Amino acid sequence: MILVQIQQINTGQILLQSALTLAAQLKKTLGVFSFVDANEHVAAKEDELNALLAGQHNTVETQILVRDSKTYTLPAICEEMEASFLFIQLPDGHSKFIRTLLNDCRDLRIPYLFYKDSFKELNLAKVILPIGFLEEELEKAQFATAFGRFCGSEVKMLLANDYGSKAATNADKMKLLFDKFAFRYTLEKAQKDSFKVEAESIQLAEKEQAGIIIVSASRDYGLDDILFGPKEYHILKKSPIPVLLVNPRGDLYALCD
Repeated sequence: MILVQIQQINTGQILLQSALTLAAQLKKTLGVFSFVDANEHVAAKEDELNALLAGQHNTVETQILVRDSKTYTLPAICEEMEASFLFIQLPDGHSKFIRTLLNDCRDLRIPYLFYKDSFKELNLAKVILPIGFLEEELEKAQFATAFGRFCGSEVKMLLANDYGSKAATNADKMKLLFDKFAFRYTLEKAQKDSFKVEAESIQLAEKEQAGIIIVSASRDYGLDDILFGPKEYHILKKSPIPVLLVNPRGDLYALCD
């Protein structure tokens, strides 16, 4: 299931149509849900979501869910709905709300896409895939592969300009996976290292008129991340296109060699 979290009905049309298109391409069902402040508002919100859906071109099976809850329940809702992909509506200019959502999404085991109200309809013709030296970078490859196989995407790999070889090794492993399927990908060397390659990917996305950037979320928050926001917070604020975040699986990696 592709799950879409919509809070502002009047600005959710493009987000919803983007999710419907992706659900059709991936041959998934669609779930549309919202949070309300009190149980007596559930029925009214369900009516609003039904009206929003009625105005869209819909060819997939759809389910509506409204909960008297908060965003911290997102991981539980995704598990309950057996979601494989989450769209999150992001009202423009709500910096504090971004940080709250990032914190609430840290336990998600599925990719989640932040969608600003100012974005155009999702275009997956080109996908930007920044590649750094961390081992968890490899987790992004499966989602890039899905876009290439089922959405006809061209995957543009942006390899960090590091002194070491770990980023290049990650890129080679991704290419081995990509070569198993018939979709186009290219590899470009970044000017920045692994710590800044994701920020540079924003510039590449604008230059290439790409439709999405795939980024690994922070495995842990340091003091700077707590005070000023993690790297993904700053990428989300600056990016002119949707950013797909993938949480590292802490149970798959050793802390040291």
